[in-house]
Order: sequence, then C-alpha cells, then structure tokens
Amino acid sequence: MRATRWLMAGVVLALVTAIAVTRTNGEKTVSQRVAQYGAVVDQRLAPVFASRNIPYPPTRLALIGFKGERVLEVWATDKDGTYRFVKSYPILGASGKPGPKLRQGDGQVPEGIYRIELLNPNSLYHLSLRVSYPNDFDRQQAERDGRSDLGGDIMIHGGAGSSGCLAMGDEAAEDLFVLAARTGLAKIVVILSPIDFRRRDLPRQTAQPTWIPGLYTDIRKALSVFPKPTTLDS
Repeated sequence: MRATRWLMAGVVLALVTAIAVTRTNGEKTVSQRVAQYGAVVDQRLAPVFASRNIPYPPTRLALIGFKGERVLEVWATDKDGTYRFVKSYPILGASGKPGPKLRQGDGQVPEGIYRIELLNPNSLYHLSLRVSYPNDFDRQQAERDGRSDLGGDIMIHGGAGSSGCLAMGDEAAEDLFVLAARTGLAKIVVILSPIDFRRRDLPRQTAQPTWIPGLYTDIRKALSVFPKPTTLDS
C-alpha cells in the first residue's frame, strides 16, 4: 500500500512539474495565437477582402512566392470559386539563387508546388508556417540523381533574416498565420518560383539537373490560374 501511495505521489508530482514547465516556457497553441492576433489581423485584412468581393476568411487560399522579385502574393477564391488577387507582401529575407533546393545546408529556397504542413505558434521567428518540402517530386528527383539528406523545415516566418526560408516580417507573419488557420491547411496551395514567369523568362542556367526545365513547365502551368495583378490591384 505504501509503495502504491509513493507511486501515485510521484505521478502527481510529475504532472504538476510538467504543467509548471509548460507555463514557464509560455508555449501557446495555434488557437491561442489566433485569439491573440485575430482582431488586429481582421482589421488589416477584412477590408481588403471586402474590396475584392472575396469571402473572409476564404474558401481556398494560394500563397505564391517569387524568389527573384522577393514578393509573396496572396490569392483567394471568390463565391464562384475563381481565384482573385488579395495582396502582396515583400519578402524581407531569403537566401540562395535561382534553382531548387537540392540538399541540406545549400541555403536554397525550394521551388515547386507545395502545401502548408503545419503552423508553429511558438516559432523563434515570431510565427511560422511550414512548407511541405520535400514533396513527392523532390524525393523522386533526388532518388534519380542519387542525392540524400534533402533537408526540411522550410518555413514562411516572421523576422527579417533567413537561410532557406522566407522571412516576411512579424506583421505579415501574423496575417498569414491567422489567415491559414482560419482557411484550413488542406485548402492552401503554395507555389514557389524562381521568378515571376508571367512577366519574364529565366535566362538559361548552366550545369543544372536535366529535370529542372520540366519543373519550370509545371510551375508556369500552375501560375496560369493566377493572372498577373495590375498596378491597381497592388
């Protein structure tokens, strides 16, 4: 009986300690972050969505990052299911050059068609959205090339500096985080492109893997759903 009491006391102590540590660390859930930043994000975004005749929050969402232009465009579907331009955010920090991410530590921002895997409410960079790199295409090409250790944890996050991710600034990270949470991760597509193929072509690259032109064809096709915004839209 005494041993049982000691065991129960140990369990209770462990639970109390775990709760205390969690509170001390100040970790938040996604819902708590949405509650914390939701009102101010609504003030910034709801009028923009209304001006475009897009429901807020939207039914579907697209985040399109152009590495060369250092711009992230936000698109959402209207009541008819047609994607409409919402707004753009400057990318404050991104490393690398044109070309996809090939391996851990190469400093490259991925290129391709992705989704948002999760939201991190306790990011070191304010708030963050994790991109689904490597996707199936990335893994297939790595196997074909004989590459391993592709890296991961590619984020769209706050702050102004980044290596391999997209740093958007804290205010933009709040907008994107809340918008993604309210839309639902399964309803978000992410397109990461070396440049805005709707406006210009990329000069031919030397010493690139043979599959990259096919990747860029896929990206161009994906972008065809999103006509380039006019100056009045920006």
